[in-house]
Amino acid sequence: MDAAPTQRRLHDPAGRGTADHHRLVQQLSDVVDGRQILSPAKFIEMMGLDIRSFSSNAHVHSSTVTRSPAAESIQSHIRLNLEVLAAVTAVSGDDLQDAIFWYRNEPLALFDYKAAEMLVAKGRAVDVLNLLASYPAGFVG
Repeated sequence: MDAAPTQRRLHDPAGRGTADHHRLVQQLSDVVDGRQILSPAKFIEMMGLDIRSFSSNAHVHSSTVTRSPAAESIQSHIRLNLEVLAAVTAVSGDDLQDAIFWYRNEPLALFDYKAAEMLVAKGRAVDVLNLLASYPAGFVG
């Protein structure tokens, strides 16, 4: 058993997850007050969310999303989501829309049938990444 499971990262020997992550970051980048940030508005649009759902998942007030898009809590939430989405995209065959659908809707039996999006919102991104890392090995039972 891993002594520090919260510090594990997805191992992607082909480097595909990293490329997917960089592509997503570039798509969502914006400049606010002279600084480059990940745009919550672009993320919300890409994911098909509304501000209330996003703010609930990010654990911030909905006004924070529009008034302080560069807030660390918002930026951190987007980064975590992008990391997991990049891993999903790498495992699923590079179709971002399919990855988003899976991320938001697929009930994961291992996690009481919660979707990856809900797990990430509850601070369990590493668990989802570990699950995705196990997919290439196939079913073991």
